[in-house]
Amino acid sequence: MTSPIAIPLTIGLSTGPQPTPPATLRTALVDAVAATNPGYTANLPGTLVEDICSTDMGAVITLDQARVDSVNNTTPYASAPYILAQQGAMYGLRQGTPTNASVYVVFTGPAGYVIAPGFVVSDGTNQYIIQGGGIIGTSGTSSPLYAVAVSSGSWAILAGTVTTIVTSVPSGYTLTVTNPLAGVPGGAAESVQSYRGRTLQAGTAFAQGSVDLIKTGLQAIPGVIPRLVSVRQTGGSWEIICGGGDPYAIAYAIYQSTLHFPMLMGSMNASLNVTVSIINSPNTYQILFVNPMMATVTISALWNTDITNFTAVSQVNQLGSLAIQGYINGIYVGEPLNLMQMQDAFQEAIISVLPQRHLSALTFTVTVNGSVVTPGAGTQLIASMPEEYFYVAATGVIVAQG
Repeated sequence: MTSPIAIPLTIGLSTGPQPTPPATLRTALVDAVAATNPGYTANLPGTLVEDICSTDMGAVITLDQARVDSVNNTTPYASAPYILAQQGAMYGLRQGTPTNASVYVVFTGPAGYVIAPGFVVSDGTNQYIIQGGGIIGTSGTSSPLYAVAVSSGSWAILAGTVTTIVTSVPSGYTLTVTNPLAGVPGGAAESVQSYRGRTLQAGTAFAQGSVDLIKTGLQAIPGVIPRLVSVRQTGGSWEIICGGGDPYAIAYAIYQSTLHFPMLMGSMNASLNVTVSIINSPNTYQILFVNPMMATVTISALWNTDITNFTAVSQVNQLGSLAIQGYINGIYVGEPLNLMQMQDAFQEAIISVLPQRHLSALTFTVTVNGSVVTPGAGTQLIASMPEEYFYVAATGVIVAQG
């Protein structure tokens, strides 16, 4: 039995794996045969031995190139189109997504039902794959979900024509789908180069920490107020606070970014807790989050100036009132009201009509939920509860000279 041929694989720093020169392969082949057959020579032209050696060389060169191709196929930078398609699939990318025909569809069904990415719908002729997924909200309908045609090509997608659900739906659930608006016809098929670039980008994306991921998902929901989003850690549990938005959309964002649902905890004030059932057939998950409590604030601000016969009183009152309201209504849930920050906001707002050096007095009286409150000892901070946020109406700010 002939000993195996040991040929090192040469990988250049910038060129990658390189085929072994045929002369090197031939020398290695002849040396391997000669090691077990003393006196063997394949340098005599026209002989049967030389013919067999040349034939074997073709096989060895093919094997060496296959080795190079195998290494190249481990990275999207150089992989063959078929392998590239498999690599892209691992990232959830499908070739043709940017160029194939597309349409927005709306599902109707039971609230809390998850439409997973990859869900397939059809217009009776062409099939379309849901890209980002979504959930059916309280109203019984989903937000418009983006779907891309499976096949490349250009055709008209008229409104109200994508009405067939291809993906199986478990018994007991009834879903319907339609496209309220016309879709976009496809263009030329996506090139391998374009798909290769998208696959490389997907592979270099990094995973965010769960807290950042949860906050990002929640703040992207229509109606959610960013300052009312908070994720609190208590021991080994997490309390997710979110104000505004559809509760099913909120629960779906939590579902997408959190795996260990038993770690979710609610508020000690049970009236603030919201539990939503997420249906990802055949399973149903209970998602718990906290709807923050509003603390109604009124502010009385008294100011004065050392300017005699000052004539811009009404301007100071108006500018100062808007600044106070903007500051109060920008405080994040659980954060304190800082009288020093409110003072700075007031001074900056009126500086065009009353410079700070001429502002001789400024005092605030703060009322929260009908009761006058004062800062904590040794501070200028009025604390709030962790699940509470401050809010002041335009009529809740009174600014006057005095």
